[in-house]
Amino acid sequence: MHPTIEDIRKARERIEGVIRPSPLIHSSAFSRLLDGDVFLKLENLQETGSFKVRGAYNRLSLMNAAERERGVIAASAGNHAQGVAWAATGLGIQATIVMPEDVSIRKLLAVKDYGAEVILFGTQFSDAYKHAEALSEKTGKIMIPPFADPQVVAGQGTIGLEISEVLDENTIVVVPAGGGGLISGIAIAAKSRCAKVRIIGVQTEACPSTIRSLEKGSPTAVEVCHTLADGIAVNKPGDLNLSIIQKYVDDVVAVDEESIATAILNLLDRANIIAEGSGAVPLAALMEGRISSRAKRYVLIISGGNIEINTIDRILQRGSIRTGRLIRIEIDLLDVPGSLWRLMGIIAKEKANILHIFHDRLNLENPIQVSRVKLNLETRGHDHAKEILDKLKEAGYDVKQTL
Repeated sequence: MHPTIEDIRKARERIEGVIRPSPLIHSSAFSRLLDGDVFLKLENLQETGSFKVRGAYNRLSLMNAAERERGVIAASAGNHAQGVAWAATGLGIQATIVMPEDVSIRKLLAVKDYGAEVILFGTQFSDAYKHAEALSEKTGKIMIPPFADPQVVAGQGTIGLEISEVLDENTIVVVPAGGGGLISGIAIAAKSRCAKVRIIGVQTEACPSTIRSLEKGSPTAVEVCHTLADGIAVNKPGDLNLSIIQKYVDDVVAVDEESIATAILNLLDRANIIAEGSGAVPLAALMEGRISSRAKRYVLIISGGNIEINTIDRILQRGSIRTGRLIRIEIDLLDVPGSLWRLMGIIAKEKANILHIFHDRLNLENPIQVSRVKLNLETRGHDHAKEILDKLKEAGYDVKQTL
């Protein structure tokens, strides 16, 4: 049975005062870039860094005393786990969470910090979910589904109520789509506010389960490949969720890994927003032109911000290379006093910042008196990088750019 707009309104009443409405901000930078008014719904700023607290709290708050005594169990790659653990602690309920063995370390530690018992099982979400179901039957703990539950969907749908003031026929709401709980809840709420508002779901090409399910007309499992958007790497949408998507969602598109990484970088660089992969897919879809229809206004649901620090570092480094802000060069110098000083003088005059320098005196391609110097330089972009290379060549250096 589909949740109704009334279910979503009641969910908003239950979470009021416990879960704050997330900010809806207008982004001038992305509006200029994408030729339309772009709004960002910042669910990454929720207590657990994700929208999942909404559905989890709404579902758990409806449990009676006997059910609360039994405790709850859930399966998740991270964000649902944190939502259930956080909500359970606040309501005085014991929670057990089953997570895949290769789960994000940050998300694993967060779930433990919220007071839940954690069990690692399997390599994918589907493995963890089956194990959680078996434990639920064995222990009597109440299973809290991550998306295929009417009250979970109703909780996520409260986001749709919070964006109602910007919804009209000239608006497209772009939503990450994994198992379908978020997009189905938002779609019900948004369409009740304005029937002509368009709802677009976004998946990763590494796991296009909802897209394949829509093509076949029923929930269809797909192989899950490694993806930055692990939060939406669900191999099959829920029956409930797919039926809502079929009724209310206008389209579902897919984005590749490089576009997700670029979107994460752009959110950080242009809007000072930290988003995980699944939270960045709406921007990726818009920037890569995957949304065929145009609108005057776009509302992007930034669903979460739980991303590993080392992943951010790799994305920043790769992004710097793509934008010309980081270049790596090699130059052979006579290994005598003053050679390096002269080279550094030219680089300093051109206002480049030396991040790393390495002397390779053992390179067998060179004579023994020649040292190969490798430098990582921070620049202002491709034009600045070209100016530096030109100046070095004018000074007589044989420069090889390796990045």
